[in-house]
Amino acid sequence: MASRTLLLFDLDGTLLDSAEMILESQRLAFTAIGLPVPSRERGLSIVGLSLREAFVELVGEHGPVEELAEAYRQSFHGLRTQGGELEQLFPGVKPLLAGLATSEPHCLGIATGKSQRGVRAVLENYGWSNMFSTIQTSDDAPSKPHPGMIENACRDTGITPSRTVMIGDSSFDMKMAKAAGAHAIGVSWGFQSVDLLRASGADEIVEDFEALHSAITRFG
Repeated sequence: MASRTLLLFDLDGTLLDSAEMILESQRLAFTAIGLPVPSRERGLSIVGLSLREAFVELVGEHGPVEELAEAYRQSFHGLRTQGGELEQLFPGVKPLLAGLATSEPHCLGIATGKSQRGVRAVLENYGWSNMFSTIQTSDDAPSKPHPGMIENACRDTGITPSRTVMIGDSSFDMKMAKAAGAHAIGVSWGFQSVDLLRASGADEIVEDFEALHSAITRFG
C-alpha cells in the first residue's frame, strides 16, 4: 500500500477567488479609521498572512494595527452576511477536491491565514465540513511563513513533512513549506506572481486544476 500523502491547501487565492471581498473589506476598514486605502496590488500582496501581521505590513508596527484588524473583521463578516458575489470558488475546485477526498492515499487539510471561524463559514457554505482531516489557521500557529501550521497538521495526521504537499498562491505558502521540509506547489491563478512563487522556493508551479491534479498524482 502506498504511503499516505498530506495535501494542505491554502484558501484565499488558491481555492477561493476572494480578491474583491478582501479588497472591499480593506477599503471599509481603512475608511473607517480615516487612512488612505492601499492600492489593489499592495492590498493583495499581504493575503496569506495572519490578520495582524497583514496590517503590520500595510501600516507598520506602530500604526493602528488592532483598530484596522477589528474594522476589517467587522467589514468582512458584514459582507459575508449580506451574501453577493464577492467570494467564489475558482472553477475546477469542486471536482478536484471531490476526487481527492475519495482517494485512499490522500489526506486533505487546510493551512490558511483565516481564523477558525472564517474557515468554518467557508466549509459550511460549500458542504465541506467533513472533508478535511486537519484545519490550521491563524488561531492555531504563528503566521505564515512560520512552519507551525504544517508541523501541527503533521502531528494531527501522523504524516511526515516529507510526505506533505503545501498548495498555495503566495510566497508565504512556499516559504512555510520549505521551512517545514514539505513539498511546495504554487498555483498561478492567485494573488502573487509566478516569479515570486519560484523565488520563494516553489518546487513546481501549475497553471490550472488539471495540472495541479497531475502534480499531486506524480508526487504520490
